[in-house]
Amino acid sequence: MKRRKVWLGLGTAVLVSSQLGAKDGTASAETGMSSAVHRHHSAEASGAPMLVAAAQGSGGEGDEGGKAADYDANLAPALRFYRDIELIRGHLLVGDELVREKRWAEALPHFLHPSEEIYGKIRNDLKTYEVAPFLSALKALAQTVKAKNEAAYRTAFTAMEERLAPADKGVRGKEPNWPSFAVDTVLEMLRTATNEYEEAIEKGRIAKPVEYQDSRGFVWEAEKLLASVADELARKDADAVKAAQSGFAELKKAWPTPVPPKTPAKELSQVLADISKIELQLGRFR
Repeated sequence: MKRRKVWLGLGTAVLVSSQLGAKDGTASAETGMSSAVHRHHSAEASGAPMLVAAAQGSGGEGDEGGKAADYDANLAPALRFYRDIELIRGHLLVGDELVREKRWAEALPHFLHPSEEIYGKIRNDLKTYEVAPFLSALKALAQTVKAKNEAAYRTAFTAMEERLAPADKGVRGKEPNWPSFAVDTVLEMLRTATNEYEEAIEKGRIAKPVEYQDSRGFVWEAEKLLASVADELARKDADAVKAAQSGFAELKKAWPTPVPPKTPAKELSQVLADISKIELQLGRFR
């Protein structure tokens, strides 16, 4: 029997069984997914804040490697592109935290992953959003980390931030409701962060520090994106914005430091509950 996760919302996931023939009446994975998708469309029709993603096991950064490829393909192109830009920023954010602590070796994966796992998926979309190619800048930045050259690193890091900046203008120029679009991006980043956090934990311990750090970077970057549109959102519902920001403050307790503790500060179920509360508030702006 194979089991796979079906995401009913960012804060809710169930496991459905896949059995050949399903002679005992147990629902197949396909049946379970069909029901989930039906609930998703019903939720959309009613305006409820619910996302659906199906993944064989857990999804990764932007669902690279074929994980949850169907879900990823069904995202609106602009949302998929901008989420990936923000995931790159999340990597750089946590990588920079580690560099500032002189943990160069631990930081390096976060400067390699953007070029190895994300850039290839957005390369063909760069022109659409008037973003110049930046693969060479990513690789140059990673080289400074390998060399542990702090002065060169800081220059390259600033240059990389400048290379990513046009993506904001390019995507924003094509989105009629930027605050709502930013909210959708925040929720997509939280979904990816949750997957990474789950991947980090094995047998009650944080066994994969890189995945822990990935999820930290993605949550921190998602919070920054929300903050950038908070004033506009507050004109519609200030209480919801404050509640979402409080939700982030609680969620971030799962990542007390860039270097992970031996055991999780929060269980996955607690992280899911925190995210569910954020999703509930942000759903008012979608």
